[in-house]
Amino acid sequence: MNIFKLAWEILAIYLVYKFITGFIIPIYNTTRQMKGKMDEMQEKMRQQSQEMQQRQAPPVPPKSSLNEEYIDYEEVK
Repeated sequence: MNIFKLAWEILAIYLVYKFITGFIIPIYNTTRQMKGKMDEMQEKMRQQSQEMQQRQAPPVPPKSSLNEEYIDYEEVK
């Protein structure tokens, strides 16, 4: 009977090993690579967005000084 128990334990250990090396580790590696690619893509998008904002930024108009003449608004009926 001990030989059947030993064979069962060896088979179970083999199946767990095959599951981990054939399924878990590849999924982990793929997930890590995808996260790295997503981070790179987000960084490129952020840089492109900043470049576009710098190109399209309208020139800042000069601030009006408080010493300018004030023209009163009159409503026309």
